[in-house]
Amino acid sequence: MADALKTINPTNGKEIQSYPLMTDAQYNDAIEACHAAFEDWRHVPAKDRAATIKKIGEALRNNADKLANLMTEEMGKLLSQSYQEVELCAAICDWTAQNGPDELASEERDLGDTGTGHIVYSPIGVIYGIQPWNYPAYQVIRYSIANLMAGNGVLLKHAESVTGTGQLLGEIYREAGLPEHLFTVLTISHDQSDKVIEHDLVRGVTLTGSPAAGEHVGGRAAKALKKTVLELGSNDAYIVLEDADLEQAVPACVKGRIYNNGETCIAAKRFVVVNAVYDKFRDAFVKAMKDLTLGDPTSEDADLGPMARKDLREDLHEQVTKSIANGAKVLCGGEMPEGEGYYYPATVLENVTSGQPAYDDELFGPVAALIRAKDQEDAMRIANDSRFGLGGAIFSQDVEKAKDLAAAHFDTGMVFINDFGLANPKMPFGGVKRSGYGREHGGFGMKEFVNVKGITVAG
Repeated sequence: MADALKTINPTNGKEIQSYPLMTDAQYNDAIEACHAAFEDWRHVPAKDRAATIKKIGEALRNNADKLANLMTEEMGKLLSQSYQEVELCAAICDWTAQNGPDELASEERDLGDTGTGHIVYSPIGVIYGIQPWNYPAYQVIRYSIANLMAGNGVLLKHAESVTGTGQLLGEIYREAGLPEHLFTVLTISHDQSDKVIEHDLVRGVTLTGSPAAGEHVGGRAAKALKKTVLELGSNDAYIVLEDADLEQAVPACVKGRIYNNGETCIAAKRFVVVNAVYDKFRDAFVKAMKDLTLGDPTSEDADLGPMARKDLREDLHEQVTKSIANGAKVLCGGEMPEGEGYYYPATVLENVTSGQPAYDDELFGPVAALIRAKDQEDAMRIANDSRFGLGGAIFSQDVEKAKDLAAAHFDTGMVFINDFGLANPKMPFGGVKRSGYGREHGGFGMKEFVNVKGITVAG
């Protein structure tokens, strides 16, 4: 087993930094220290916890240059999008600080002759988060801020490739005045992580990752009778109906596929277009994808940066070649670039059918799958013909019809009408089926890891 975690710059494949792994004694001490900090934090009034959360948002903005540049260096996202990510993180802090105390306020219920019922939302302890590399700051903020607001302590095991971002976030939290040890970054191996899940002082586990990782982590936690929230992969379908405004739909679909270099769980991946507008959409979409500039993510001229790791690029290219071998047709891209760095071109496949990775699996990179549907009903059938169910979108000028389709027929946790989907602090985030369970944002995340305690007072 390696004795250190290493970060690699995906633009050139060179090592950025090495971080020594904790010993078992060190991470056990860290868990105990986090629990001790929680014992004090749990009794801090919600309005005072909110004030600290507000300060974390301010500290994120104050450190935006440092944090954005580090995220781009570690995982290759466009620098402009790294700044957008920092602002989203700060906005989450603002919303949580403003709304958290009301979301967590006690409730009273009249029980009639029985008496009065009081419902309180009590923090439960140390929550362990295992987070991925694709949104190095946001993924951490999403679960940690909600749980700190709820009164819990938080542990983080970040993806190896963005270890530096995890460490910097810890510094920013402390700079903002969060009590020492309440948010603790663990530099540990996967085997050590399994032991953290089983630790008696760890009360809940949240993971964003692949379905395989969800099975492993969820199984470990279930065996220890601990609640989990799992946000896993997806293969989101973007439905383009006959009455869609293509001048709106095409750029939204392009951005939905290539934002964050296409490495987003809730990215547009399958484009299900009804026959009546398929050819027109395809031609415009392919032209727009061909026109994208692949290059240095720090350059204002680049539309796409490199993929985050060498193995991720290789896996994506294998999915493309297998899809082609099974009948898919390349309309643009699809070839591994030469030279240093982990770049992959914007790629469009058509003739995509069941049995191809482009139809069945998640393609985590800038590769789009075009699928022709006979009509609206067929489009919805194809969209739901997936073992995943995180997000999706519908493009139609009849918004009420699109809302009805989304509510009654789309088997996903989130649906976006006439736009591509990104997280919003005010709206629930999470999926169904193989995309996981549990919800974050919109106040829901604050109540995932609390004790909903019922207190009955006799009448």
